[in-house]
Amino acid sequence: MRDTALPDVLVAGAGIGGLTTLLAVHRYDIRARAVESVSDLRPVGLGINLLPHAVRELHRLELGEQLDRISMRPSSLAFHDSVGRLLFREDLGTAGGYGFPQCSVHRGDLQALLLHAVADRLGFDAVRIGTRVTDFTDVKAGLVVTTSQGDMTADILVGADGIHSAVRAKLHPPAADPLLWSGVRMYRGLATNTPLLDGRTMVNVKAENGDELIVYPLTSGRTNWVLLVREASPGLPVERFRWDAPVDREQVAERVSNWQLGWLDPGALIADTETVLQFPMVDRQPLASWGNGKVTLLGDAAHPMYPVGANGASQSIVDAAILAECLAADPVGGLRNYETRRITATSAVVLANRERHADGAADLERTAARYRAQTGADMGGEI
Repeated sequence: MRDTALPDVLVAGAGIGGLTTLLAVHRYDIRARAVESVSDLRPVGLGINLLPHAVRELHRLELGEQLDRISMRPSSLAFHDSVGRLLFREDLGTAGGYGFPQCSVHRGDLQALLLHAVADRLGFDAVRIGTRVTDFTDVKAGLVVTTSQGDMTADILVGADGIHSAVRAKLHPPAADPLLWSGVRMYRGLATNTPLLDGRTMVNVKAENGDELIVYPLTSGRTNWVLLVREASPGLPVERFRWDAPVDREQVAERVSNWQLGWLDPGALIADTETVLQFPMVDRQPLASWGNGKVTLLGDAAHPMYPVGANGASQSIVDAAILAECLAADPVGGLRNYETRRITATSAVVLANRERHADGAADLERTAARYRAQTGADMGGEI
């Protein structure tokens, strides 16, 4: 029988962080529901990497076998220059001494896995689509949450509604909490029929002009790639970007047309991509507190970060695990305990990602070791 002292949790957002939160709190018999603004939860997106600490949490949710079926396990990250010379190789996952593997997975495949688990364990009505949180009011009995489909009530609201979070905007007005553009435009795509080395190696190619290409294999013969192009100094507004906007792949391929890697033709890789999308590489300044009262944040809503450390989705999964643990231990003070445990850790990752990106190709071995230390990866702890 459910403990009536446990809170009723409403999660804004049914992405990776939001769905993992539903599963994590369910382990402790905490009632939870999610609302999602999109009207169709289709398997969209591109590739992501889950670091060992996130994979560990998915195993604790008894999703390890399912994750293994939809993901690749890279054993190393090889850094090269644009003429193919190996600069440095870093061992990953179990090959690097961690207790769990690193997993390369299509975001849509992972979201579908999590959604299926939620439906199986919590019921099909645990996620309400086409419903966007627009406001919330703290009342004596809990929260009244205003959505695009009417008011809802809950004891706790978790804003897991992404980088453009409406919950965060209510807590921290955007004028004082802007998105910060790195000055880098990211081009991303998913190629087919383009084998990459031994199939277990991620590649990072660093060109002399500062362009950077990250490539790694996914399941079903797919190859994920991201090209980082610096266009300006950090600090310009991001409003001028069309997020997820398709671009001319031939123009993108032109930037790498003179690279001579030998084992990969980056121009052909991009030409083999049906749709190339562009994104600004952004983050926000870490916050001293995420929420107040009966409201908190999670994942990209709490700590958006540069994708250079493969830590974004991973941190949202760890957030969910720690939030569930804190709420089960202390339903009243659990939100603030969660923030105490996670703000310092995730702020360190945000700042370490900025530093790692700024380091470029200089002393890659030292940079990798410092990043592991700064983000807690060598400790096997919460981060």
